[in-house]
Amino acid sequence: MASARFHLWSSIGKKLLTGLTGVGLIAFVVAHVAGNLSLLVGGPAFNAYAQKLHDLGALLIVAELGLVALFGLHALSAVTVWWDGRQARAERNTVVATKGPPSRQTWASRTMILTGGILLVFVVLHVIHFRFGPGVAQGYVTTVKGEQARDLYKLVVETFKQPVPVIAYMAVMLLLGFHLRHGVWSAFQSLGALTPGLRGFAFSAAAVVAVVVALAFFVIPPYIFLFAPAVTTGGLAMVP
Repeated sequence: MASARFHLWSSIGKKLLTGLTGVGLIAFVVAHVAGNLSLLVGGPAFNAYAQKLHDLGALLIVAELGLVALFGLHALSAVTVWWDGRQARAERNTVVATKGPPSRQTWASRTMILTGGILLVFVVLHVIHFRFGPGVAQGYVTTVKGEQARDLYKLVVETFKQPVPVIAYMAVMLLLGFHLRHGVWSAFQSLGALTPGLRGFAFSAAAVVAVVVALAFFVIPPYIFLFAPAVTTGGLAMVP
C-alpha cells in the first residue's frame, strides 16, 4: 500500500492523475453543456431534462459525490504538479519564457492554475445557487409529465434577467475556453496517448473543442436576457 501511494504521488503519478481526472472533467463539461442547451428550446424542455436527472435518485447522489472527488483530485494533483515545477525552476534559478516550436507552451498553459482556481470558485457558487437554491416550497414549481416538479427554468431565467450575473457568467466562460485550450491537449499528453505524429493534430483539435464548448455555454445567458420571457407563477409572462 505504501509503495502504491508513493508511485501515485510521484512526479509521473501526479501527472497521470491530473490527466485522468482532466479527461473525466472534460467529459462532464461536454455532457453538461449539451443538457444546458435545452434552455434555448424553452422551459418545458429544460425542466424535463432536469427532472430526468432528479429521477435518478440515489444514482444521482453517487454521481455528484464522484464529481466532487474528481474536482478535488484534479485540483490537488494540478496544484502539486505546478508547485513541483515552480520549485524546480527556483532551484535552477531559471526564468520561464515563451518557447518556440515544437513547444506547446502558450498563455493558456501558463495561467492554468489561475483560471482553474477561478473556475473552481465559480463551480462551488454555481452549485450552491442552482442545486441547493429555492425549490417547490418556495414557489418554483412546474409540471413534468403530469407530475409536480421543481421549476429550475424559472430560477435560471430570473438569474439571467439580471445584467451582472450575465456578464460574470460570460466572463467565466471565456476563462473556461482558455483553460480547455491547454487542458484538453495536456490531459491526453499526460496519459501518453499522443504519438509525435498526433500531437500537432491534437493541439489544434483541443482549440476547436475549447471554442465550441465555451461558446455553447457563452451564448445561453445573453439569449435568456434578451429573448426569454420571464417566468411567473402559473406560466410565462413578458418582462415589463
